[in-house]
Amino acid sequence: MEGLKLSKYNACICEGSAEMAIIDILLDHELLIFQREDLIEETPLLCRNGKKFEEQYLRRQFDDQITVFRILDSRREKFKLSKAYQSKVHVINVITAPEIEMLIIHNEGKYKQFKKSNKKPSDFCKIDLKMANVKDYDFVKEYFRDPAVLIRAITKYKENVKTRNDEKMLWNLLRH
Repeated sequence: MEGLKLSKYNACICEGSAEMAIIDILLDHELLIFQREDLIEETPLLCRNGKKFEEQYLRRQFDDQITVFRILDSRREKFKLSKAYQSKVHVINVITAPEIEMLIIHNEGKYKQFKKSNKKPSDFCKIDLKMANVKDYDFVKEYFRDPAVLIRAITKYKENVKTRNDEKMLWNLLRH
């Protein structure tokens, strides 16, 4: 995968519970380019702030570069590390814009209806699809319990969304 090489040490940071559920499903079924054993703490992390990540995880003695995969929907959210760590950490932003709930919308075959609605994806899921708990870890984990359904949704999302050259999407993290 161009631009997606694993380091000796890797971290996967999720923006929220829904992203965490998606990554857990993909890890549980060994569908990502990395395994749990490849990750610091062997699990995805909920930590959006660069300084907090630095304090919690980087102050350990790592003898090699760390690759951080950030799963988030915002293109503007910065991940600031102190100068001491900037050269030791390679950050890869995996964008799920406008929101991770787009996977559910694609899976439900409602993308065109969503585009016409002018609603945020989470609101569309709650109001139009009657999925009140769309941001909850347990709901997302149950909804995508069949990993093949999740892979199809990720693939449909990739087909309908444009990314910038410097961005990656969930599809780029999949084993192909």
